[in-house]
This record gives sequence, structure tokens and C-alpha cells, in this order.
Amino acid sequence: MATTLQNIENMKISAKLSILLIGFIFSIMSCNVDSNEKPDQLEIEKEKIRQADIAWAKTGESKDLDAQMELYSDDQIPIMMPPNGPIVKGKENIRAFFEPTYNRSDFSITWHPETVEVAESGEIGFVIGIYESQINDANGNPIEDKGKYIEIWRKQKDGKWKCTADIFNSNIPLAGEYWGEENNYN
Repeated sequence: MATTLQNIENMKISAKLSILLIGFIFSIMSCNVDSNEKPDQLEIEKEKIRQADIAWAKTGESKDLDAQMELYSDDQIPIMMPPNGPIVKGKENIRAFFEPTYNRSDFSITWHPETVEVAESGEIGFVIGIYESQINDANGNPIEDKGKYIEIWRKQKDGKWKCTADIFNSNIPLAGEYWGEENNYN
């Protein structure tokens, strides 16, 4: 019972952080910023972020952790917000989070962007996408997961786009199905 209550509390905290993060993104995106970039340039920047995220997904598929870490921000400390866990700060800690899973031969993951937006300033953008992963349980049975993610990308001093914040969570409810199967919020 305590674990279930703790899971519910963790979900509430994660949901609050997600709402704050999305609110922050949209407040930045809606600012009227004087920009020398033309609308066409913003489309070019969106495509750069999309291609960076696709390249990043390939590092996940190949489990190339070194290449994956290269796409986290250099200009500030990147954060990752995994489901049902604390915020992970910094490349070294993010690597330590992923390493045990990536070292498993039975683990696989794919993801792809669905929405990419860039602020009028051309300095920050975000990606919303979906992922699928699979890993075996202790008995060798596959556990499949499907979920969604939001990444905040920032243009670095060298002009490259890198991820500065990454949050992902499963579409599969925790034990107890808190949201209920009958609810479809699409």
C-alpha cells in the first residue's frame, strides 16, 4: 500500500513538473521577441532540431551511449526527468542512469519526433515525440513499453542544437490503473 501511495505521489510530482515545463516552454515561445531571423529561417531551425532528434534516436537504437551523450547540452547542465524517479542532472549522471540498461543485450528502444517548434528568437525549441522499448523480465519474457517524450533543445554557442531537458513517460499505467481504461483524452 505504501508503495502504491508513493507511486501515486511520484506521478503527481512528475505531472506537476511536466505542466510547469510545458508552461515554461509556451511562455517562451509566445514572447514577442525581435528577431533578425526570417520565418523561413525558423523552419530551417526546426528541421535542424528534427534531424538532431532523429540522429539521437539512432544512437539509442544502436545503444551508442557516447554518441548519445554528445547530443546533450554543453552550454548548460542538461537534465533528464525519467518516470517514477528523481531528476537526473548532468551528462555523467545521465550516462550512469542509461548504462546498465544499454549494456543489456535484450534491451531495444526507438523513438521519433512528431512535433518540433522553435521560438521566434531562434535560440530554443522543443520536440514532442513517441517511443517504444522492450526488455526481458527475470524469466526472459519480453516487457514492451510505449510512451511519449518532450525535449527542450537549445542552440549552442557553436550554432549546433543540443538537448538541455528531456522528460519521458509511459502510456502504460502503473498497477491500479489510476486513469482508468475507459478514459481516452485524445
